[in-house]
Amino acid sequence: MRLQMETKVEFTDSSFPRKLQFDMLNIGDAAPNFELPDADMDVVTLSQFKGRRKVVLYFYPKDDTPGCTLQAVEFSELEEQFDKCNTVVLGVSTDDCVSHGHFRDKHGLTVRLLADTDGEVCTRYGVLQEREVDGKHKRMAGRSTFIIDAAGIVRHCLAGVTPKHHAQDMLNLVKELS
Repeated sequence: MRLQMETKVEFTDSSFPRKLQFDMLNIGDAAPNFELPDADMDVVTLSQFKGRRKVVLYFYPKDDTPGCTLQAVEFSELEEQFDKCNTVVLGVSTDDCVSHGHFRDKHGLTVRLLADTDGEVCTRYGVLQEREVDGKHKRMAGRSTFIIDAAGIVRHCLAGVTPKHHAQDMLNLVKELS
């Protein structure tokens, strides 16, 4: 299992992606609440799970790209096992609700995808990056994951994760918390 427990991601040259000047949350921090729409434009808040369920909150760069698709498919395939651990999985990117809906429907995803189009939640969690896409600089989420316990406390935070097998790695960590 590949786990990175770094709380800051730094790039020493001017290459992309470049981490913007925000610190990532640390283990033991209270997870910032948020209100974000999902693919069906229903609002999801972190606080709705507080006291009830653990949350795997994963940030990913872009809908319908190879790594992001692999990651979302693997989380969807394990959804029942996460549910048995009293855990909900939420994916967040800066794509809009329509993009999330197409992505979900195209790949049969069951994980809830949340739209942080202005990057506010990405900023609060310290994962917003600037990347060059088609010759333009865009702000998007860096691939990072937070496991938040039912009390709303960050129990694990991982940056720069590899999509393949990441969902299983997160399930194993969630099981250790149970």
